[in-house]
Amino acid sequence: MTDHDIEAIEEAVLHLRQQVSDLHGELTRNNLVAWTAGNVSGRVPGHDLFVIKPSGVGYDDLTADAMVVCDLEGNVIPGTCGSERSPSSDTAAHAYVYRHMAHVGGVVHTHSTYATAWAARNEPIPCVITAMADEFGGDIPVGPFAIIGDDSIGRGIVATLDGHRSRAVLMANHGVFTIGSDAKDAVKAAVMCEDVARTVHIARAGGDLVPIAPDAIDALFDRYQHVYGQPGNDASAQGETA
Repeated sequence: MTDHDIEAIEEAVLHLRQQVSDLHGELTRNNLVAWTAGNVSGRVPGHDLFVIKPSGVGYDDLTADAMVVCDLEGNVIPGTCGSERSPSSDTAAHAYVYRHMAHVGGVVHTHSTYATAWAARNEPIPCVITAMADEFGGDIPVGPFAIIGDDSIGRGIVATLDGHRSRAVLMANHGVFTIGSDAKDAVKAAVMCEDVARTVHIARAGGDLVPIAPDAIDALFDRYQHVYGQPGNDASAQGETA
């Protein structure tokens, strides 16, 4: 490895440290976490490394330098800034996802209230609003119950989401894990998961839910993922106000 290669990795890690640190603020701003629970990680682009929150550190005390750099086995990289800290207790789960889902660039875990309530019932969130069809392409599934401490949770995440359009999974009796193309994308999925979990919960309290037809879900998902927000597309002309 050349000096240039080493410099490029260090620069990528430095940028990701700041991004992952900052993104934890989105978890608190969106009321997705309490105390020190929850975490964000991001894969270092082009390298078998990821950056993750340290264990047991309050959100107000998080800094870029506090983030921990790990390899894809979940081992802390010695001598790196933050290596004196223990990484998140969910590190093994994040590492397993990165090893087995090459397209994933970010992973988030929360115990957000409404989504975790669905997880406590071991019940998928049904796709009954267009925002769910847009973002998740259908129901948000439930993954198997697993005890924290090894890669069991990661195995459940991968087994549930592999080949599934949803970027969120409700791990049974536990909470929410989301994946994304990068850390910011995974955070967005976590925010949207809680938002739709709350709305569908309230809707069901008022009466029977009305499912969206599968072909309509497909059309909404395709448009949102490939058309909405792209240059030259007038969202307002297509009925989109966001």
